Amino acid sequence: MSAPPDDQLGFAPDHDAPIPYMQRTREYYAAIGYTTPYRWAHYIDAPFQPLKKPLARSRVAIVTTAAPYDPAKGDQGPGAAYNGGAKFYQVYDGDTSRPHDLRISHISYDRKHTTATDSGTWFPLPQLLKAKAAGRIGEVAPRFFGAPTNRSHRVTIDVDAPDILARCQADQVDVAVIVPNCPVCHQTAALVARHLEESGIATVVMGCAKDIVEHAAVPRFLFSDFPLGNSAGKPHDESSQALTLELALRLLEQAPGARTTMQSPLRWSADAGWKLDYNNVAQMSPEELAKRRAEFDKQKEIARGNRAA
Repeated sequence: MSAPPDDQLGFAPDHDAPIPYMQRTREYYAAIGYTTPYRWAHYIDAPFQPLKKPLARSRVAIVTTAAPYDPAKGDQGPGAAYNGGAKFYQVYDGDTSRPHDLRISHISYDRKHTTATDSGTWFPLPQLLKAKAAGRIGEVAPRFFGAPTNRSHRVTIDVDAPDILARCQADQVDVAVIVPNCPVCHQTAALVARHLEESGIATVVMGCAKDIVEHAAVPRFLFSDFPLGNSAGKPHDESSQALTLELALRLLEQAPGARTTMQSPLRWSADAGWKLDYNNVAQMSPEELAKRRAEFDKQKEIARGNRAA
């Protein structure tokens, strides 16, 4: 006797699950000729810092992997191709009392399904300011902090995370909301969260790459099953962005201990076909892979020159 079909049982298609970014990334780089698999950060245990005071009396900072727009660095606009020239290699900060034009052309977000026309999807400062006005949090920290997307675990752990911690401590930050965009960004965010938490600052990572963040073991993770580049909510959808931040704040308050993941109830779309596209070698021709290898090498040289400068 045959089993009833999925539609009768109400099953979702198998691909409608969190994208396996670590596996996809390994297979993709192998397919374009890089045969040494990348070692993703992996921990079993995570530090955990409970809130020291209610959020309504806490000072909250944002840590982002987005980059300040610089017109001298080529196309960084919506839909721009990967732009290695726009990468940054040192921690930076910005005044939260002013608006900022932060962009994500320098990283590997989902360019097919993300238009990158609304920075509210990767930089939740407007929503955080509204949370302050509503009394949901005590203060927005005077500065936000930019974390370099560094493939070197050692540089992130020994240089960038301590730098962000020192700036948080100087600003008397109680809580950090960390918002990554690309696959390696999610690893960076996890390593920064762990370092801040070990030093007494409660954190929550808001992200879209579930496997990478959980592999690195963070204290609190709000997972949105959206294309990369939308960790803070859907573009041009203020209610989505407000709910995403609120869920992150609730997780800060309610997580019982380390390695707590909360999944947002929001769906990107009714059709989960978008999950089949990102860096999926099964969807690419040999010609497409060769083109991507050439472009990757070109951008790597540009980025290397910027790092040396």
